[in-house]
Amino acid sequence: MSFLRALVGAVRSARHAPRLAAGLTPDDDVLLDAPDRRLAPALVAAALGDPEPAAKLLATTRDAAEWEDRDRYVRRLATFAYSRGEWLDRWQEAAPRDPDALLVATQLAVGRAWESPARAERLRELDPLLRTVTEDAGRDPVPWRLALDHARGAHAGHAVFERLWEQALLRSPHHYGCHVAALKYLSAQWYGSHRAAFDFAEQAADDAAPDSLVRALPVRAAYEGLRPLPCSGREGAVPAAGPAGPAAVDGERIDRAADRGLALSAAFAAGDPWPAEVRNLLAYVLVERGRWEEALAEFGRTGPHATSFPWAVGGHDPLRRFLATRDRVRAELARRTPLWGRAGGIPGRSGPRGH
Repeated sequence: MSFLRALVGAVRSARHAPRLAAGLTPDDDVLLDAPDRRLAPALVAAALGDPEPAAKLLATTRDAAEWEDRDRYVRRLATFAYSRGEWLDRWQEAAPRDPDALLVATQLAVGRAWESPARAERLRELDPLLRTVTEDAGRDPVPWRLALDHARGAHAGHAVFERLWEQALLRSPHHYGCHVAALKYLSAQWYGSHRAAFDFAEQAADDAAPDSLVRALPVRAAYEGLRPLPCSGREGAVPAAGPAGPAAVDGERIDRAADRGLALSAAFAAGDPWPAEVRNLLAYVLVERGRWEEALAEFGRTGPHATSFPWAVGGHDPLRRFLATRDRVRAELARRTPLWGRAGGIPGRSGPRGH
């Protein structure tokens, strides 16, 4: 009987899988971490050694208080400078007091320190640099997001972290990057618990504007809850007593988080690059919960925009894993569709949620 079921499943896949690919961007057209139309020229110029477009871009985001864009651009520019940093060196030499150049350089330094086996020690060495960028931040929450990330890796206590969090909130009460930084600190992977992370994420989502990415923060909490804890305990933290890992997370709470994410995703046009990372993360969670039809629909909404997070976690090739997961979803749906039935169905009706 098991052979017969496998044979029928294979026939179903062959029949229905091509039809299920109709709404998806072809594999060859999917792009990983594609820059938007504002960032792309700055990266091209940086590749040629010219920092001026990057400087103008970040100055514009600072003057216009475009904090979410500013945060994304700082991260992407620092990532680019990791392997090709001549343009950043030139920028700092020409304008040593430029707050935007210093912010990118600080993001780069923190990123490199995180990769060190002596992470906490290396991060603590950057304390003076972090104080400089936060003291000169003005209204900008991005240096405070960076300070929150730095504090987590440097094993800062709760009191220190709360002071940094208060300063971040004073500048932007609903900044997505700062909320993600706080959620990580509160996760079971670090210094909190699954319950603390969900409580924080759900309250923040309730308070956020309808189109704010903070509305999807519970999806991030769900992702953190689905991740297995390292065998040696949390990443750099002392493991708490009691159960931890996916088995300790309320599946219904994860599904409610996914429902919130679906509602937010539906508010944006398919293929919009702005919510791309949230959509990639949501697709990951839906797959983990076995919500195949909704996962396929979400992969359709991502369009050509694959993102390194969450697919690169664990050392995977992110683009290959993104494409492989899409294929897996199609195969699962095709296998579950009656041989002469119609591929697909009513979203959310692909069977019991979870595994």
